[in-house]
Amino acid sequence: MRLKNKKAMVTGAGQGIGKAIALKMAQEGADVVVAERNRETGIQTQKEIEALGRRSLSFAVDVADRHQVDQMVAEVVATFEQIDILVNNAGFDRPGSLLKTKEEDWNAVFGVHLTGTFNCIQAVAPYMIEKRYGKIINLSSVWGKRGAVSEISYSTAKAGILGLTKSVARELGRYEINVNVVLPGFILTPTVSQMAEKYQRLIIEQTPFRRPGKPEEVANVVAFLASDEASFMTGAEVEVTGGWNM
Repeated sequence: MRLKNKKAMVTGAGQGIGKAIALKMAQEGADVVVAERNRETGIQTQKEIEALGRRSLSFAVDVADRHQVDQMVAEVVATFEQIDILVNNAGFDRPGSLLKTKEEDWNAVFGVHLTGTFNCIQAVAPYMIEKRYGKIINLSSVWGKRGAVSEISYSTAKAGILGLTKSVARELGRYEINVNVVLPGFILTPTVSQMAEKYQRLIIEQTPFRRPGKPEEVANVVAFLASDEASFMTGAEVEVTGGWNM
């Protein structure tokens, strides 16, 4: 119950890593806001949180749309009176090589990953500053550090999240707000499970544990960063890769 009575917001919480994070937050005692573009999966996560005995709100929101984000945050504060934890996990992938990536795909990926992360931080930060307390955890990717063939938009957006995290951490440190970033490696999510088997095997062979990670293993790290046990950590890049990126 490290997060007892805290109010957490998790974006992209309808499935995969985001859902695992939202449920872990609830298990640790937090009330959780589910921000998920897919209304049906968002409501399902909300129901599972409530089954754990915690309060939950669900919003069908596009984090790339600042108006929608502002409206959601205002409703959350009106209901919960505070936002202690923000987890920026929302994202999706449109693979493409350098010469084949379309402008609309580039903009769409950046809109959710990078602009969406910025929108949520900027909307929530004033409430955290007022309380002089807050935990912001952004989800990047190991590909944000090493790059990836045919993942131009995704890798570049994830690299941008690293820079955004460090800049925000420097600005908000004076208010006792922790801002950190988690870099998952090869995690078995619904999206990853659709990857061609030969590419899955290639990554697994390069991973010392010789297996993909579980969404819950990422959620455990995020929960630690959201807790007061990580009180002197900010601007940190925490890899959850099974050693894939060594």
